[in-house]
Amino acid sequence: MPRLDSNRAAEMEVFVRVVDLGGFTAAAHSFRLTPSGVSKLISRMEARLGARLVNRSTRKLQLTAEGEAFYQRAVRILAEMEEAEREAAAGAAPRGHLTVNSNIPFGMRYMMPLVPQFLAQHPEVTLDIVLTDTVVDLMEERADIAIRVGPLAASRLLARKLATSRMVLVASPDYLARAGMPKTPAELARHRCIGWTFPRTIRGWPFRKGEHSEEILPPPAARASDGEAVRLLALGGAGLARLALFHVGSDIEAGCLVPVLQNYNPGDREDIHAVYAGHGGPLPARVRAFIDFLAKHVRMSDPTLRRGANGEWRLHTGR
Repeated sequence: MPRLDSNRAAEMEVFVRVVDLGGFTAAAHSFRLTPSGVSKLISRMEARLGARLVNRSTRKLQLTAEGEAFYQRAVRILAEMEEAEREAAAGAAPRGHLTVNSNIPFGMRYMMPLVPQFLAQHPEVTLDIVLTDTVVDLMEERADIAIRVGPLAASRLLARKLATSRMVLVASPDYLARAGMPKTPAELARHRCIGWTFPRTIRGWPFRKGEHSEEILPPPAARASDGEAVRLLALGGAGLARLALFHVGSDIEAGCLVPVLQNYNPGDREDIHAVYAGHGGPLPARVRAFIDFLAKHVRMSDPTLRRGANGEWRLHTGR
């Protein structure tokens, strides 16, 4: 006879989220509940089980021995339940709601123009799209897919590579007319540069030095929270900026931005991935459909820069 007196799967999910996020408040936020509601739910679980799972006497969440054992088993059970649902849905048509988080430059230039076509092909899917260059926690933000640019941190998330792009240092012709064109990386100390308001994996700008490379971190005259804002500051003449070619290639072609210190460019690239939660089994059809759609339709050439007869750097696509 099945037990219908409580939703044990939902209780397990809340308990696991409390442990993963390190507290009742963070878990409550991710479920759109109140911290007191989550605390009462855990208390009801403990009363039903006849065992204390969490010690509440310390400021930091601390599991009891019974809580640790229950957590390990609950993680496995929830994973198996998710796997069962994915297998059941693997052959179904994409339907339901999908939340996609993307960095701003890729989202605006590549993803957003494709969204109407995706929705036309999959009319039973609805989308929430969030554009931000902040690296979000998929679990906390309840996002299905995140588009991330640059190195991926170690995690339990899965990733599919969508594209790659070279990096380039640029400035506007107006800025260079006022400040002069730097001939070596050492000259950057007297230039105005545009930085970021959030930590980066690579703190400085890398430049080739012989067979090796060195990082230089010029003092920023301005900082911004996303790549599109950095690009607009560079276009406005605020200073030098280092961005991906996919982001500023059209500006270079139009003469609105000029490559700088290209002879010292180490040729590094930034990969663009679709990141999503999973355990290696079939994905929900709506998630799989969107990732497959991006992988098929994102057409991002990876051009190089070559110096023309007039000495100016121009894009070369190889076509």
